Amino acid sequence: MKIRERIEEQEYRTLSAFASKSREAMRNREELPCEFRTAFQRDRDRIIHSKAFRRLKHKTQVYIAPGDHYRMRMTHSLEVAQISRTIARGLMLNEDLTEAIALAHDVGHTPFGHAGEYALREATGHFNHNEQSLRVVEYLERNGQGLNLTTEVKDGILCHSGLNKPVTLEGNIVRIGDRIAYLCHDYDDGIRAGMMNAQDLPREVSSLLGTNPSSMITVMVADIIQESTDKREIRISPLVQDAMNTFREFMFKKIYHSSELEDDRKKARYVIHKLYEYFMKNPQGLPEEFLDREDLWGLQVIVTDYIAGLTDMYAIQLFKDLFVPNGFAGLARNYFFRSDAR
Repeated sequence: MKIRERIEEQEYRTLSAFASKSREAMRNREELPCEFRTAFQRDRDRIIHSKAFRRLKHKTQVYIAPGDHYRMRMTHSLEVAQISRTIARGLMLNEDLTEAIALAHDVGHTPFGHAGEYALREATGHFNHNEQSLRVVEYLERNGQGLNLTTEVKDGILCHSGLNKPVTLEGNIVRIGDRIAYLCHDYDDGIRAGMMNAQDLPREVSSLLGTNPSSMITVMVADIIQESTDKREIRISPLVQDAMNTFREFMFKKIYHSSELEDDRKKARYVIHKLYEYFMKNPQGLPEEFLDREDLWGLQVIVTDYIAGLTDMYAIQLFKDLFVPNGFAGLARNYFFRSDAR
């Protein structure tokens, strides 16, 4: 018996009856099974080794061009994976599937976080990062061949946000784990940035969840495991759900829609709009691999694919190269570093 087959057998013996089983996973294109990895383990590995996942380390979570200790999109994805795996383990669900979905859920995110997402939506008429994440793994990775992930992983990626819920319980865990992660960790970064302190939290949040990000995560994770054990759905108790909703409203007011960050958000949207306008008029400036797909997808789609895949710093540098005269940029740098300029 191969190692993979032994793991697959173990899943049937140890996991919940409601868990997704690796042996039953399906792909659009059939492949020879790996000797030692299950289908979901293989998906996880493909995601980790993908270019789109690597680029997440240079994409904004909330703060544009932050310091070393603030979350970026990759650290957020890793934290979602950790939280989601803890829940999956507690419920005896498939951790490998859960981890694969969590790691890939944001690979289609734009530079500059949701500011970039909204800018592309304004420019194109329709853009959602969850749909782009699915597009990345299905069509764009491996020079247009895609990663050929299982349908269970792709469903979890697409449905981690939006109106439709994932088919699997593992996907539903990631959908909730994503919210737990961004609320608690963006709150942590908000304190570090001096935009709030623990005393600002609404009483109904601090009294139930606490004021420390670690304790907040623990309360929510424990509640989900307790409420969902031996159930066919992932549940949260009404009390904790109300606290999470209040916490989310608080975060939107204090951080996500904060006037303190609005100036950077406007600049980010401007960069995205200008890059989009430029490449729609000058598609010859796109990399060859994108131009090769124009006949298949159309100009607007390949321009969107290119811009959505940029990292923050590459987008900024590209904007400078295209729109800022070199002489002016040099003068600005010289002025900044002059001792009498400060």
